[in-house]
Amino acid sequence: MKSVLTPFILLLAMAAAAETPGEVPAGGILREATMRGLNGPDAKLSAYRGKPLIINVWASWCGPCRDEMTSLERVSRGSGGKFVVIGISTDDYADRAKAYLKKANTSFRHFIDDHLFLENMLGADRIPVTLLVDAKGRIIQKFYGAKEWDGAEAQVVIETAFGIRMQAAPTSAKGTR
Repeated sequence: MKSVLTPFILLLAMAAAAETPGEVPAGGILREATMRGLNGPDAKLSAYRGKPLIINVWASWCGPCRDEMTSLERVSRGSGGKFVVIGISTDDYADRAKAYLKKANTSFRHFIDDHLFLENMLGADRIPVTLLVDAKGRIIQKFYGAKEWDGAEAQVVIETAFGIRMQAAPTSAKGTR
């Protein structure tokens, strides 16, 4: 009986530890993917190799995703070209994601994941999730939940992860007119 239960318990433990199907964990290299453009042409994920990359996975219906989008826009504009920011929408309908992007007025590139490949590979079992990826495509860190990406704490995280020195933290729009 013990020999039958042991593999079964092992399978249960593996299933409990598994995240999304095909997820690349922190430390792993992202696989190639063709991304369908929302505010520009389609692109290959490998086109972003060569510079550190921040990937934000979001949806138009997700309040916390919308809350952090403006800080991602500010950090993208304040990157000084030292890293790139892209967004991946998990919306089921591209028109809804495009309508949100128009309203949010973001300047960085956004793509839609309509086949769950990117969502699964990036580990977006809950959103928002933001990944810091090195210039070779290796995931350095994953952050679940909305963050103030242009704040002082996040600046230290980004600088440490990418081994860069950023310009002074962009000024947050909070409390300013």
